[in-house]
Amino acid sequence: MKILHAVIAVSVMALASMMYSLTASPPEKDGPVAAPAAEEFIIRDARIFDGEKVLPRASVHVRDGLIVAVGVDIPVSKDIEVIEGAGRTLLPGLIDAHVHTWGDARRDALRFGVTTELDMFSAHQQLAAAKLERTSLAATDQADSWSAGTLATAPGGHGTQYGMDIPTVSAPEQASAWVAARKAEGSDYIKIVREDLHVYTGKQDMPTLDDATAAALVRAAHDQGLRAVVHASAQASARQVLRDGADGLVHVFQDAPADDDFIALARERKTFVVATLSVIAGFAGERQTLSDDTRLVAFLSQGQKQTLQSRMAVGHANPALIANARESVRRLHAAGVTLLAGTDAPNPNTAHGVSLHQELEELVRAGLSPQESLAAATSIPAKVFSLQDRGRIGVGLRADLLLVEGDPTVDITATRAIAGIWKNGHRVDRSLAADKATMTLRKGIVGDFDAETLDSTGKSGWLATTDKMMGGASTVELSRIANGADGSAGALRISGEIAGGAVWPWAGAMYSPGATAMAPVDAGTATELVLHARGDGREYSVMLFSGAQARSMPAMLVIHPTAQWSEFRLKLDDFPGADKTMLRAVGFTAGAPAGPFQVDIDAVEIR
Repeated sequence: MKILHAVIAVSVMALASMMYSLTASPPEKDGPVAAPAAEEFIIRDARIFDGEKVLPRASVHVRDGLIVAVGVDIPVSKDIEVIEGAGRTLLPGLIDAHVHTWGDARRDALRFGVTTELDMFSAHQQLAAAKLERTSLAATDQADSWSAGTLATAPGGHGTQYGMDIPTVSAPEQASAWVAARKAEGSDYIKIVREDLHVYTGKQDMPTLDDATAAALVRAAHDQGLRAVVHASAQASARQVLRDGADGLVHVFQDAPADDDFIALARERKTFVVATLSVIAGFAGERQTLSDDTRLVAFLSQGQKQTLQSRMAVGHANPALIANARESVRRLHAAGVTLLAGTDAPNPNTAHGVSLHQELEELVRAGLSPQESLAAATSIPAKVFSLQDRGRIGVGLRADLLLVEGDPTVDITATRAIAGIWKNGHRVDRSLAADKATMTLRKGIVGDFDAETLDSTGKSGWLATTDKMMGGASTVELSRIANGADGSAGALRISGEIAGGAVWPWAGAMYSPGATAMAPVDAGTATELVLHARGDGREYSVMLFSGAQARSMPAMLVIHPTAQWSEFRLKLDDFPGADKTMLRAVGFTAGAPAGPFQVDIDAVEIR
């Protein structure tokens, strides 16, 4: 989520994921679902880019998840599976050096050949499991992850606006204890934020760490054996953190092209820069073309399509931002500064996995050769972050492999023509893990609330939901009241308080029409969602959760109920991106601004 973190889009993605986590039944069994492959196979006579150099024709022998031989004439027995590589190029599994691993992120990544992701801010509770997974050679359906866990930011600073409870840093003397707490949680490195938004909005819109506190965090990270990486959108901040000893920047800054002084400092300090040109291009107003590429589109989930098409919520499109960033990358590369490929997915204009293919093309556009671009997504991030068992094709290394049609060392877009992906030596099933609607929606009333009491287990099928599941503090209560709309016997009152401190706070109610929570139903013949509502005049979001993946972002429309009962007729086709054939839930929530809210709903009907 960095650069500006696409405040609304990312928050809605997290909202969808967390609502699903709250309501969905747990799977019967955890474990890998990727299609199993033969334990031993040979990819024969392929062009190989081994992460550093090109082998014009060679074969790779894999056994038990590891590469056991690389050479021209590898003997083949009749019991070994052979995959023909003629006309194809074999690459190490790709590494995205800047992501945020919410929801289905790592599954989405793996479908596009990204076998490792370097997370730059996500929930620390997932770190212990990620550490175990990346040591395993078992079949899996998701990429491995290294993570910063919780980022270092000032009180009220960038990263605190997403509804999560973020421990902040306000003075240099707090740095050592703060870093120690992150290390105890399992952070693999420390992410430091120097961001006040002035590059995007023209003024300081957010507090940020001061120089002394940021420098103390760098020292504390190094003292405790961790790398210190920094988010900085302005060159002056980037220059200062390099002087303080930071190991690298997780974005290239955008306010001006890198000047001679910065370049000399970066070379002297042997730092690295994760370019993240894809997300900067989106912020500048450019539109990605990935969702139009026939080699890719069939493998995009609904959530990926939505983040690729979404737009930044802060500031105005400014073409100078990407022009400055591309020129900085060009200058840094010419000077020999280490560059890494990263996307900042799932921010607007990006999506996990697929956007790394766009980033490779961006790097070539900025002056890297195709081979240098591929190294920036394989061997170089592996070396920079000490990922010793991956990023190259070599004997004894993990068999994370990507086979593509054509030659991406000449035409970088050939990485999109994927012929096969192997994770831990197991072939990856690229098909979308989609649910199927096993029942058709019975059109009609889904909430009349006429019974004298609400169902104690489900509130007549309506469940309370708040941002507390993301560390927020908003509250809600669902209660039945007498005398509903048009003289009906009762209605549902949704009341509570929206707490401040997050860009996307929420509280409200949701209803799942399927047999179980979030199970999809086919509502393809339905045309309208009709409800009666009265309230306090504030804005309320009506959400449709739908699509092949349960964690897809909801489509939303807003209404403004006033003190008198009113009928609201919302055409289902007007909900942007909704898939009526896979309807999962209807949500009705209050959001910002902070403060108390109360709204009554009745006669909720899908027609």
